[in-house]
Amino acid sequence: MLPVISHWLTQLVIGSSLLLITAFALLKLNRYLRQQLTIQKSLVKRINRALPQTQCGQCGHPGCLPYARSISLGEASNKCPPGGHETILELAELLNEPVRGLDPAHGEFRNFSVAVIREDECIGCTKCIQACPVDAILGGPKLMHTVIASECTGCDLCVEPCPVDCIDMINQLAPSLPQTTTPYFNSLSSPWVNS
Repeated sequence: MLPVISHWLTQLVIGSSLLLITAFALLKLNRYLRQQLTIQKSLVKRINRALPQTQCGQCGHPGCLPYARSISLGEASNKCPPGGHETILELAELLNEPVRGLDPAHGEFRNFSVAVIREDECIGCTKCIQACPVDAILGGPKLMHTVIASECTGCDLCVEPCPVDCIDMINQLAPSLPQTTTPYFNSLSSPWVNS
């Protein structure tokens, strides 16, 4: 009976040792994977900060953060026309890779512009509001819409869905458009307001 107990104890010791070694290896692997995930998240944040945050989708992704995640996983970093050459240089330095020109399949760089709605032509269809990824357009159904210029990223996504073609992309450095409509409060004549 003694050899059976001895054999059983030997197997128990060997099994316990293997279990401890496996548990130790899994803990080490877990720690390593958590470190890699933290490094990956940090890289994604840094890449995302370098992107222009226009959320335009010209890179083939629904916004800058998904593109940053893809870049961190090895996708080319030269697919952002709004960012232009400066963004490509910054990303190449950050990722320690050679500088490549802007991929022409994703568009070409143009100066920053802001959407302007010709309000007297707007029919209030709300298609531009639905297309705007940053909620820079105000208005309601069958009401006039307007763009909050300080919020507009110049992504150009609101222009195409407009059925009456009343949205223009105006170069931010260009002189402002002449006012085509009379401001609401200037057109009111009230007996209670002294001029």
